[in-house]
Amino acid sequence: MEINQELHNQILVFQENEITEYHIYKRLGESVKADENKRILLKIAEDERRHYTEWMKYTKTEVKPNWLRMWFYYWVSRILGFTFGIKLMELGEEDAQDHYEMLKGKIREVDQIIADENSHEESLIALLDEESLRYAGSMVLGLNDALVELTGALAGFTLALQNTNLIALSGLITGVAAAMSMAASEYLATRSENTGKNPAKASIYTGIAYIITVAILITPYLILDNYYVCLAVALTLAVIIIALFNYYISVAKDEPFKKRFVEMAGISLGVAALSFVLGYVIRSTLGIEI
Repeated sequence: MEINQELHNQILVFQENEITEYHIYKRLGESVKADENKRILLKIAEDERRHYTEWMKYTKTEVKPNWLRMWFYYWVSRILGFTFGIKLMELGEEDAQDHYEMLKGKIREVDQIIADENSHEESLIALLDEESLRYAGSMVLGLNDALVELTGALAGFTLALQNTNLIALSGLITGVAAAMSMAASEYLATRSENTGKNPAKASIYTGIAYIITVAILITPYLILDNYYVCLAVALTLAVIIIALFNYYISVAKDEPFKKRFVEMAGISLGVAALSFVLGYVIRSTLGIEI
């Protein structure tokens, strides 16, 4: 089949994508322990390699993989979780499938390649059995509670105490005590709900999410002098944490990002605003100066 230069260049792009994804899936498949996950990933890797070979029939050209992209997705998967890395990569494949659709009727193998690409997503759904996602609810509980309670507490402490060291100390004590309380509550709740989750692991995920959030929000008060600037930075960090975590969940669990983000950010900032006003009222009413 004769192809023009424009089509030739487009197929070269497809070749690079296919051989790059072959190496991504192959390395991920070799790195996972679960046999079923390994089998499916290596099967998809072979599909991608076969697609590469089929495209090469038209270009007669060897194409090297995009090693930067390959290592990016590999390490994202190793660091942030297997499910998140795979889902993030699959989002990128949606554009490739749209381009494949444009080649229908021009390239004979396109229909089979599109069918393979669609089956990849269905196969990947079966892989979503990652421990961190099974305990995502516990992490959400710890993260959300820490953001709401600590942003509120820090806002109140900021206006009531007006001393960065005292605010940091008070916030740290409040945060650690609340983290232990939340972890204990999650342990008891998980044990009584009979959900199949390990109560100890659920409490650990909740406590860790809480402690990490506390550490991040307290940090500005440990390194800056102006307590109003510290509060502004802490609230900004809270919004960033909410955005990053909700993006992670939206990708890994196919949940809407905007609604969850607006809800969590609105609650956290709303509580902080009310606490800030409350701190001012208490300080003025009691006439306490520190």
